Amino acid sequence: MNVLTHPEQAVVTGAFGYTGRYVARRLLDDGVRVRTLTRNPDREDPFAGQVQAHPLDFSDPGGLRRSMAGAGVLYNTYWIRFGRGWNTFEQAVENSRTLFEAAAEAGVGRIVHFSVTNASPASRLPYYRGKGRMEEILKGMGVPYAIIRSTLVFGGGDLLLNNLAWALRRFPIFPVFGKGDHPVRPVCAEDLASQAVEVGSRSENVITDAAGPEAPLLRGADSPAGGGDRRPGPAGAYAAVCGLPRDPVGRPSVAGRRAHPRRDRRVDGRTPHVGDHADRD
Repeated sequence: MNVLTHPEQAVVTGAFGYTGRYVARRLLDDGVRVRTLTRNPDREDPFAGQVQAHPLDFSDPGGLRRSMAGAGVLYNTYWIRFGRGWNTFEQAVENSRTLFEAAAEAGVGRIVHFSVTNASPASRLPYYRGKGRMEEILKGMGVPYAIIRSTLVFGGGDLLLNNLAWALRRFPIFPVFGKGDHPVRPVCAEDLASQAVEVGSRSENVITDAAGPEAPLLRGADSPAGGGDRRPGPAGAYAAVCGLPRDPVGRPSVAGRRAHPRRDRRVDGRTPHVGDHADRD
């Protein structure tokens, strides 16, 4: 493994959003100057002006090139949760191609791309198929890269788990796909960001999984968070959905939240299966 000093400047897509916010914070804490490409320039800036914002406008490749000029690393979190109207997964793939090409033309030295476990161009599911196609496009760009295939990401500010926790607390029943016997491997957003910055400092092409230390079954999410009430409270529901161990009053334990095994491999190696993935931002 060739570990280098992280470049002084980096670009993070969506630094005012969810995953990108954690990556930007980690970079700033390490003394890296950060720019962001954002589709929501009016969103509240959580960094009090420390991050310079530029538009993530795929119709303006020249603008993207100028926004990334001088950056050593691009951290790409861009993707869509659902296809709606013209904003399809196929379009998102082409948007990503435009972004990668602009980064290459701007002289960005490395691209760290956030993908998903089980991404494959041959998948019958458009979400995973699109993610797989993005990986293939990136590999053919000629720019050094790192691909992070994450499982379910949890942390403050997420939408998916908060919505699930809200439903668990309010409804007497909760639908589960199949028998609910498939494993979930949640990973803390802070740990994911640390892993991203780590591979962003390397020189070789890397594909790495990001998964938590435990693999609870999804059906465990309907267990009570202590006592006889089967509707867990806010913290207990959050822990149940994340698959985290809970203390006696239903709060997620620190041991379950942090420190995950990191499975890295070169592009010619094999990645172990880490279980099913749930949507993340």
